[in-house]
Amino acid sequence: MARIFTWIVILALIIGGAWFYWRFFYVFGEGAKSGELNYVVKKGYVFKTWEGKLIQSGLRSKAANTIQSYDFEFSVTDEKVANTLLSSEGKIFNLHYKEYLGALPWRGYSKYVVDSVISMSDINR
Repeated sequence: MARIFTWIVILALIIGGAWFYWRFFYVFGEGAKSGELNYVVKKGYVFKTWEGKLIQSGLRSKAANTIQSYDFEFSVTDEKVANTLLSSEGKIFNLHYKEYLGALPWRGYSKYVVDSVISMSDINR
């Protein structure tokens, strides 16, 4: 009976570990987003993480003859990338990001994590 219980515990740990990896460490998608950097801020109660927002302008809207903007909220884990963003607020950025299925408190509030700056330019190009 003790052997069966031991195998059930081991199997549960393996399945739980696989689920945890899939949910929080498996990269579901990655890509690039560009737009005007609205803000970058370091915040949090226990884990201080870098959080930011890009504003992406667009022409599609649910109401006729209006312009709609899209907000891309993200977290940054690399201090160097965060400092680059922090020193250049209001500029147009092209950011590379990874999308996870869930957020971890020490990685940030968002499931989108920016890992590099592809390009940066002034608004008045």
